[in-house]
Amino acid sequence: MGAGATTLAGRSRAIRASARRGGDVDLALLGVFGALLAGGVVMVASASAPGGGLLARHLSALAVALGAGVMAFWVRTEFWRRAAPLLMLAALALLALVLAVGIDVNGSRRWLAVGALRVQPSELAKLCIVVFTAAFIARHRERLGNARVAAVPAAVLVAVAVLLLLEPDLGAALVAAGVVAALLLLGGVRMAHFAIGAAAAAVAAAVAAVAADYRLERLLAMLNPWSDPYGSGYQLVQAFIAFGRGELFGVGLGAGIQKLFYLPHATNDFLLAVVGEELGLAGTLTVMALFAVLLWRGFTIAARARDSGWFFESLLAAGMTLLLALQAVINIGVNLGLLPTKGLTLPLMSYGGSSLVVCCMAAGIILAVDRKTRGRA
Repeated sequence: MGAGATTLAGRSRAIRASARRGGDVDLALLGVFGALLAGGVVMVASASAPGGGLLARHLSALAVALGAGVMAFWVRTEFWRRAAPLLMLAALALLALVLAVGIDVNGSRRWLAVGALRVQPSELAKLCIVVFTAAFIARHRERLGNARVAAVPAAVLVAVAVLLLLEPDLGAALVAAGVVAALLLLGGVRMAHFAIGAAAAAVAAAVAAVAADYRLERLLAMLNPWSDPYGSGYQLVQAFIAFGRGELFGVGLGAGIQKLFYLPHATNDFLLAVVGEELGLAGTLTVMALFAVLLWRGFTIAARARDSGWFFESLLAAGMTLLLALQAVINIGVNLGLLPTKGLTLPLMSYGGSSLVVCCMAAGIILAVDRKTRGRA
């Protein structure tokens, strides 16, 4: 064995020994997940109070989501690697099924009715494409420089994006595209191939943004919401009013007035605006800081997995971290008027069954990778 291999082996043993001393999981990351979920319960309760309350339904969804998250934590990561192709096929089938027999709400066909439940396949598809891309890159790591090999996850992404745009759900397509692109970069795809794919994706996103009238209206409303404050700019104007009223420390929990039928989607898409009004800049920055810590700890776990020789687990942890963090960035950007409205919830906090379940599963998978790298799996 050469000196380099000996050094690497020693480094790996040191990483594992150090990790074991910290317990089974990353307590800081576990605390972030708990804080976001608990904060979500409090803010959904506050935001939904005027309409009779969605708290009971949110708590029911949270119970299911926590169960799914615990299951994902205890499932061996090898299961995700082996099941990746089947999971991706199932996700594509569900996306096609929702277009055929899904429930139409406000011109969007995004939900499947399963008895009294509504399931949103786009949320499951985002999780499945992360698992598939991580497994594919890990399996073909040495050949990822070949354009034909790198084109496979890109082709799967195109299929998923087309089905999502037909619903339509541009926000979910953008999140999926961002995570897949990041995983390809982390996996070692050639920069020339990546640049070509990124340019094609940018053109496609621009075309999609202006092809539909309502998307163009949202883009223009973001640039100047006050030009049509009672029409296309209404949501953003009301969010601005909420943040403005909150000032530094807010008007007080439960004392906000924008949720009183002024601010649309106060329990999901614009929950952060309710936080801004009732808890002020301090509350808003706290939420942002929690997601920043999530991103930091998630990538720390991914780096440790890579250093320990678990390439698939490294990509899996990085992908799930990005899935949560990128959606949070987009949602925060929408609330602050930095991005056009996308219909994406604030991960782990907003009301929403399918989204909450998938977010908790992503959290469970990240912690499962952490557990494995600590020598406990």
